[in-house]
Amino acid sequence: MCTTCGCGTDHVHIDGVSQLVSRTTAAPLSGEERFFPMPASTPAVGAMAVHAHGTPASRIVQVERDLLAANDSWARRNRDRFRALGTLCLNLVSSPGSGKTTLLVRTVTGLAARRPVGVIEGDQQTSNDADRIRATGVPAVQVNTGKGCHLEAPMIARALDGLALTAGGVLFIENVGNLVCPALFDLGEAHKVAILSVTEGEDKPLKYPDMFRAADVVLVNKIDLLPYLDFDVELCEANARRVNPSLEIMRVSAKSGDGFDEWLGWIESRARPAASPARGSEART
Repeated sequence: MCTTCGCGTDHVHIDGVSQLVSRTTAAPLSGEERFFPMPASTPAVGAMAVHAHGTPASRIVQVERDLLAANDSWARRNRDRFRALGTLCLNLVSSPGSGKTTLLVRTVTGLAARRPVGVIEGDQQTSNDADRIRATGVPAVQVNTGKGCHLEAPMIARALDGLALTAGGVLFIENVGNLVCPALFDLGEAHKVAILSVTEGEDKPLKYPDMFRAADVVLVNKIDLLPYLDFDVELCEANARRVNPSLEIMRVSAKSGDGFDEWLGWIESRARPAASPARGSEART
């Protein structure tokens, strides 16, 4: 269940197989209690009005803390697993329509000849995005969250069983299209990468500050469309840095390939050396 919107994600489908994701809460939730805002104690979030009839604010905050603590425990396990395997994990987040999957297809195509690559795709329904990745020859696992609006760390742990991670490899997690809830949920990734297209507003980082605070990198996508749009890319980048001054920002086009040398170079600089062909099988799990 999402601590922001109350969406139900107890049952997820990983490549068509329904799995139960366990929850840690103080007590079962009633229908009304399933809808509550983030606690005021959440970093970078101010006090918000509580709206759950008959439920004390302290109870709501405790449930939220329990949910996030359980997720964070799984995230630590995932992160330890990635470190032990020498796998760089990147969590790609964006609003719907940013060109995230097209960008990912071009990215894995460019990397696959250099090092092992794998993908976990998150969507509420369909396997369309995982099918697009698999068509490139790169292995992908589809996670369907049903009513859920984001991926969580236990879902990633289960999806990893369907991938053979290799030393020096890169794992991409394409999160559900949403700039709100995924900001709260650590999946065990090394970096969150926010994708913002020029077909969106320059003020998107100001409207969704939590996501841009959580991200380490912003890819400004679809720059091939800039001549045809009234979009101030400098203003957009300035707004992003108002929210998070340490952001690395790259301008790219998933269609033309502009900016991809910089983007792929950024990934290569953070990934471990790939295992040699002779030793690659020894590193698989």
